[in-house]
Formats: sequence, C-alpha cells, structure tokens
Amino acid sequence: MAPSAFHGFGLGLRARHYPDFLESPVAVDFVEVISENFMIDGGRPLNILGRIRERHPVALHGVSMSIGSTDGIDPDYLARLKALADRIEPLFVSDHLCWTRISGFNSHDLLPLPYTQEALDLVCANVDRAQHALQRTILIENPSSYIAFDGADMTEWEFLDALCARTGCDLLLDVNNIFVSATNHGFDAMAYLNGVPAQRVRQIHLAGHSRRGDMLIDTHDQPVPDPVWALYEAAIRRVGPAATMIERDDAIPPLAELLGELDVARSHARNRERLAA
Repeated sequence: MAPSAFHGFGLGLRARHYPDFLESPVAVDFVEVISENFMIDGGRPLNILGRIRERHPVALHGVSMSIGSTDGIDPDYLARLKALADRIEPLFVSDHLCWTRISGFNSHDLLPLPYTQEALDLVCANVDRAQHALQRTILIENPSSYIAFDGADMTEWEFLDALCARTGCDLLLDVNNIFVSATNHGFDAMAYLNGVPAQRVRQIHLAGHSRRGDMLIDTHDQPVPDPVWALYEAAIRRVGPAATMIERDDAIPPLAELLGELDVARSHARNRERLAA
C-alpha cells in the first residue's frame, strides 16, 4: 500500500515492549521507532527491528536531522539514515521542524526556529537536500514550543504550508504539540488546523503532556487527555483519514494500556467516518 493511502493505527515501539511484539501478535497496524536508535551497523537492535518488521510495517521518526541548522544537514547522518531506510523499507521517514546541532555539537533538544522568510529559505534548502539524499519524500513534524521569536513574518502553520508547497514534503501532524503550543502562546488551535495543508498530512501523533507552572510541557509521560482527543477529532474532520499513533516515552505502562488508548483513537476515527457518510 502506498504511504499516502495508509490509514492504520500504531504505537511507538519502546524497549519495554520488545518481548510483547516478538512473542505474540499485537493488534497494531504499524509501529514507529526512533531512527537514531537503529542507525548502526548490525547488532541486537537491528536484529530485533528486523524481526518486528516481518510482522508490522515500520515508520522511522528522527530527532537529530536538524532540519533548521544553518550548518546544513550532516551528510554522514543522511547516509546512515538512507542505509536504514533501504533496509527497513519504512512507511514514512520523519523528523521535526527544529534545529538540534551547531558546529558539530548536538544539543539533543528540539530547538525552535524563528518563522521568518530567511528561516523558510534555509529549511526549504535543507529539506530539498534531505529528500534528494534519501530519494524519498520526508514528513516534517510540528514541534511543541515554549518561546516565540520577535519579528516573525508568518505563523507556524503558514510556515509549514509554504514549506510543503516549495519542497513537496509532507506533514506529521502532532495534535498534542498543537494543543501544548496553543496553550503556551495563546493562539487558536483550530486556526492552526485550518491553516495547515490538509492534503499533506500523512501521519498524526497523539500523546500526553504535563503542566509546569503556567506552561504545558510535551513530556509524553501521561495518557492522551480529553482536550487532545477533542482536537484529534477536529483534526481528522479537517484532514481526513491519516496514519495515527500513540507516543509514550516516559512512565511507560504495560502494552495493554496503550492498546486501550489506541482503541479510543479508532473509535474517534469511526465517529468521523459515520459523520462523513
């Protein structure tokens, strides 16, 4: 099935759940893995991923491409990512609208960009390089954010719209990140949904967050809360069916609990289909 036509429901694959996926069938349509954890030559992680890939389609999700870096994208990084993608034949290859690296130093944080024309030109050039090197369309994820730059030329959703139009890339729409950023910065989450190019959304992330004082933090350590579920329902009304997955990176519960959340996502999707009929 072509990635653009894939509308399944999946989970982020984490080490705690390797035995579940290796020992018995799991009711998911795909799994997503952190690309950098498997960009190595051989060894146990690749062996495990290969065995799971025999049972489930895999999406590769990166955190270190540094698509907003003024240094450009590390060609060695792209070569290793391409080798992994060629081996796994993933549903999607994705990364974030952010920068992580400068002068060879990787912060391992998803650092924000100013939404200016200069930044757009830079990001478009980096996306073009990445897609040329990987020989595939990549998905760019909207980040959660905690600061905003003065002098922006456009909103984040306008930036993403222009990025897709100029490079042909697609979108990974993180609904929790929209909710977190909208709360932190005081913008309308529905304006964001209405502003992104719906036809470019290939995948959706769902996750939980935590509150720190007056700010929400995208911690991925909580179940998906009701306001994010409501925004997800609005999102799929806007963009139509898209591959949907649950992320959990801390306080990881037993697999059955995450599968229960995934059933909630399926239920929302069925509601959308009934309303559209």
